[in-house]
Amino acid sequence: MKEKLIRFMQGRYGVDSLSKVVTTIGFIALIVGMFSKTNIVYWIGWVLIIYAYYRMFSKNIGKRQQENQLYLDKTYKLRCKFAAWKNRLAQGKNYHIYACPSCKQKIRIPRGKGKIEVRCPKCGTTFMKRS
Repeated sequence: MKEKLIRFMQGRYGVDSLSKVVTTIGFIALIVGMFSKTNIVYWIGWVLIIYAYYRMFSKNIGKRQQENQLYLDKTYKLRCKFAAWKNRLAQGKNYHIYACPSCKQKIRIPRGKGKIEVRCPKCGTTFMKRS
């Protein structure tokens, strides 16, 4: 059975970032459509899921790569902001992040050191902050 699936998928595009997003949005639309009074959201969910599977089983690999690259280019800024937010949350456990009062440079101070004098590496301004 596994060998048949492997042979079937040879030469096909497979799963990429755009397929994952379209499938996720499709499933969300299906769930919302089941509880809404109109069936349009439900059918939109099915169309999105079918489109995602069409992309996965497609043999036109160049076209699918172009679509995925266009999606990645259009969502680059959003993905960068999300990654920065995730990084800031991870660092928030061990560090305070303050902005310099004069140049607004972000400065990372370790937690638990009490009240300390901070010197901005960019402009040299010193200020007091609690860590």
